[in-house]
Amino acid sequence: MAEQKEIERILALSDAFGPSGMEDEVSALVQSELSKAGIDSEQDHMRNVRAELNHTDGPRVMLDAHLDEVGIITQAVKPDGTMTFLPLGGWAPVNFPSSVFKIKNQEGGFEHAVIASKPPHFMSDAEKKQAPAVENMVLDCGAKDAEDTRNSYHLGIGCFGAPEVKATYSERTHLFTGKAFDCRIGVAAEIETLIRLKDRRLPCSVSASFPVQEEMGERGAMANAHALKPDVAICFEGCPADDTFQQPWLIQAAMYHGPMLRDFDVSMITSPRFERFALDMAAKHQIPVQESVRKGGGTDGGKIHLEGIPCIVIGIPVRYIHSSNCYCTLDDYEHAVALAVELCSALDMETLRSF
Repeated sequence: MAEQKEIERILALSDAFGPSGMEDEVSALVQSELSKAGIDSEQDHMRNVRAELNHTDGPRVMLDAHLDEVGIITQAVKPDGTMTFLPLGGWAPVNFPSSVFKIKNQEGGFEHAVIASKPPHFMSDAEKKQAPAVENMVLDCGAKDAEDTRNSYHLGIGCFGAPEVKATYSERTHLFTGKAFDCRIGVAAEIETLIRLKDRRLPCSVSASFPVQEEMGERGAMANAHALKPDVAICFEGCPADDTFQQPWLIQAAMYHGPMLRDFDVSMITSPRFERFALDMAAKHQIPVQESVRKGGGTDGGKIHLEGIPCIVIGIPVRYIHSSNCYCTLDDYEHAVALAVELCSALDMETLRSF
């Protein structure tokens, strides 16, 4: 069973402000957690975090989990003081209206703003039948006019925003609620994996990649892969749970059923030999896992594997990712950590050659 400090770490990571391009707070939190465990790390100008756990003659294994969350960036201030904005990451527009966002202002502080669309009282019948579009929404901080937005709230072009949500955990159900579990639950799993591996005798060298801007095209992962030069990579991800909307026969990422090992998505055909090794290790150690083939999606593995690096994805199911409120479970997190620990404990050079 996870320790209380792990639960507190997951909650803190979920609450941390870190939309794509503004991951400073999350990067600092990760480095602090690693430092507490006696693990040295570094941060580059993009706010990618990197660490190396040990050095052996075996394969170089890189663990990866992205720091950023889906968010928004302000585009312009309208005369009435409201602001237009653009999504950072793959939002469904229907998830925006009436959500409260935390906006980092131009002085480094935070303001609260509501994403608003035209009230139904003022809509035509035709407008009521249309799906909401981002270009018809505004961000409203409550200002009187544009001058008030700029001078009192210190908001203008290029301010970053993320959902204003406080994470919670239920001891009874082992359920987390909150924002950003894509991929903060993966970040938490990677940190805990490093802590559990720290004093183990391993057949491989383990390094850690915590990249930025995954939601904008896996940009940070490439910088970390070039710096760490791994032979093989294990990507943690907060993956979309499908157990509340798929037909039962097509459910491949249900909460409480263990992490998901992804065979295919639009960004990567997973190394089938590495995937089989991971599935066999899960069976050997009685770790519940799920397999999936996705017609959409994408992870850091999509860019890392283009460097000739075999990758697998350990996905922790998260309901309603890319929205303001998500669910995930401690059980699936624990099984993801257990699997990663066993994989790193068995990845020797002979095994790598079989990939």
